[in-house]
Amino acid sequence: MSGDRVAVIWRSCLLPGSETFIRNQGDALSTWRPVYLGAIRVPSSLSRDSDVVVCPDTPRGRREWLRLRLTGGTPRLRRLLARLRPEVVHAHFGGDGWLVSRTATQLGIPLVVTLHGLDVTQQAAAPGPRGARHRRNLRTMFDRAALILAVSGAIRDRAVELGADPAKVRVHHTGVPVPPEPAVGPKRWDVVFVGRFVEKKGVEDLVEALGTLPDLRPRVLLVGTGPLRERVRARAARLGLDATFPGALPPAEVMGHIAEARILAAPSRTAPDGDTEGLPTTILEAFSLGVPVVSTYHSGIPEAVTHEANGLLGAEGDRAALAANLRRLLTDAPLRDRLGRAGRQRAETDFDLRHQTRHLESLYTALCTSR
Repeated sequence: MSGDRVAVIWRSCLLPGSETFIRNQGDALSTWRPVYLGAIRVPSSLSRDSDVVVCPDTPRGRREWLRLRLTGGTPRLRRLLARLRPEVVHAHFGGDGWLVSRTATQLGIPLVVTLHGLDVTQQAAAPGPRGARHRRNLRTMFDRAALILAVSGAIRDRAVELGADPAKVRVHHTGVPVPPEPAVGPKRWDVVFVGRFVEKKGVEDLVEALGTLPDLRPRVLLVGTGPLRERVRARAARLGLDATFPGALPPAEVMGHIAEARILAAPSRTAPDGDTEGLPTTILEAFSLGVPVVSTYHSGIPEAVTHEANGLLGAEGDRAALAANLRRLLTDAPLRDRLGRAGRQRAETDFDLRHQTRHLESLYTALCTSR
């Protein structure tokens, strides 16, 4: 049961279906009461009628949304935030942190910002005026924020490079719900991939690697949508893969499919435009279910996955290494079991949502006490 102290959870676009980690963390608060505040409503499986929206889908609301993006504040945002009377505002992603930072500062409310990866990699590395504006806004947000949370050490280091005060930045893993027991029962899929079909997810590397395993004929499920989806689907068909593309699915269905998999594949890589992961939530979800992971030495992933201990890793973009790791796990059930058990133990120790959220609440309380 959430407490009476209010923490406003700010996400300007509230809330894409892929951002279960934001909803899960807010809902896991116990001594604080979350109120979800956004600039605009995004229809998705995560949308709720109780979400508070600053800019409704009306001509006036759309003008307000434009003003907010241009100036970093509107009178309506200030009125709503003052009416909610939060003790803390917690924004997700650096750009969103900037959007709410001026108003939070004016009202004297401590601002916490979680950096997830895209915000300090691709967006910060964008060329021309757009990138310069994002970097400027990040520096402003860094100055105004009371606390900056990074989902991995790699993201923390990047934030410091961009101008964040190291004393304000700490690594905090959001965590995932850890069920009482690991997944049991028959395996419907040999390999499952979950994520947006974009370059940083390495989904094209995965399909090409699977294409070199015709003797194993793995049953593959690739969950998600994105700009590369149709190209990947066509390539999988040309390679003769036994691949299913269900599109985006509700979180509970995604977890059910991961539980039915022998392997979760997360072959992340740095995209040509600099887009980089923080620490993919799907890896932690697979850990929580005792499903072994094949992934890459990318950004924060090695902070969770240790090669040969609780998963298998290869170099980014190395399709031959990826194929070899997939083959090894698909043909070695005792290794799958050992890595799956170790991943489950790591989830219980370091990535349990309840434990991580208790720690987050202690950070909230410390900020209010220091005031």
